[in-house]
Amino acid sequence: MIRKLPSGRFRLYSRKKNPKTGKRRNLGTFTTRAAAVQHEKEVQFFKRHH
Repeated sequence: MIRKLPSGRFRLYSRKKNPKTGKRRNLGTFTTRAAAVQHEKEVQFFKRHH
C-alpha cells in the first residue's frame, strides 16, 4: 500500500495493521512511486518464499 507524502515522496505501508499498535508498518520511503512499487513486489515475493 503506497501513500504519497506531502513532501512529494512515497511511503510503502504493510497491507495489514500491526495488532500491537493498530497502525500499518512503514516499509520504507521512496523518492519515486516506481521505486515504491518495485519494493512492494520484492516484499510480496519474499513473503511467499520464506
